[in-house]
Amino acid sequence: MSYATPETTEAPLQTAATLGFTDLCDSCGAQAYVRVTLESGELLFCGHHASKHRETLGSSIIAWHDETDRLRSDHSS
Repeated sequence: MSYATPETTEAPLQTAATLGFTDLCDSCGAQAYVRVTLESGELLFCGHHASKHRETLGSSIIAWHDETDRLRSDHSS
């Protein structure tokens, strides 16, 4: 199974590690699909909380690594 390249605002030479089953949302504890890098550190969010907090974090976001496409991948052939 292959996934599309995740959305990221990081420079091309930087590669963010894929989020795994041990990466949990800092808001609710669900599976994390978004890693947000801030000057003060990283936050992990599920798709719901990433959408909820993106505007609030605004200009403090250094990088936004989004793997929510994995939730919508088409498994039919």
